[in-house]
Amino acid sequence: MNIVVCLKRVPLTQEVDLQVNSDKKDIVKDGLAFVVNDWDNYAIEEAVQLKEKLGGEVTAVTVGYEDDEEVLRRALAMGADKAIRIDPGERELDAFVISKILSSVIRDLRYDLVLTGVQADDTNEAMVGVMVAENLGIAHAAVVNGIEVDGNELTIKVELEGGIDEVSTITLPAVLTIQTGINEPRYVSIMGIRKAGKKELKVMTIDELGLSQDYLLPQTVIEELFLPPETEGAEILEGDPGTIAEEIIRIIKDKGVSI
Repeated sequence: MNIVVCLKRVPLTQEVDLQVNSDKKDIVKDGLAFVVNDWDNYAIEEAVQLKEKLGGEVTAVTVGYEDDEEVLRRALAMGADKAIRIDPGERELDAFVISKILSSVIRDLRYDLVLTGVQADDTNEAMVGVMVAENLGIAHAAVVNGIEVDGNELTIKVELEGGIDEVSTITLPAVLTIQTGINEPRYVSIMGIRKAGKKELKVMTIDELGLSQDYLLPQTVIEELFLPPETEGAEILEGDPGTIAEEIIRIIKDKGVSI
């Protein structure tokens, strides 16, 4: 089975005091550490496990700049066979543009299955995977946390709300967006890193894809990015259950809620 995995390098923002940049369109990223998107880490692990069971090859793909090759080399060290980076140049990127670029590259590859993470840590849009499927004109499923292969069909488990899973069948070729917890991503060993250095990492430009400027126009506009306003701390209610219940009702009524 030939599998393509779409990856993204994202800033590590946990336990960091974020600042909005001067044009209020993004955060200040100077000094931030960057890592592979968490959901994508599970996607590459699932692809490598499927390859180990079924044969074939795994191709890791990202849209980004030279620094973003870090996530591709990690994917190669985990067991991917080759990698492709598409340099977007100075073009403005949103989920629509990224999905079109990825689709254009994937269309020319040999693939049975395309895996992406459910969403990206930085934007949380959860759009690229399903739009890649739409652009390619193939079936898709989102928030997948289980895959079983039976010939040209996959039995997949999809996470729904409220702790409920849905089991269904999907025919290849297909795109799946992978949920965290589907597997346990492997540790990248020194041997894996050495092997990764000998594997193919191809760099392409947008011009090589032959896509028109109009086709790559962003469809979303960030008007302003801002931090949530500071609010007062939590109010601790004390007393017996009856007193606390009465106080809760009073607070709710004071907020304008009819009871």
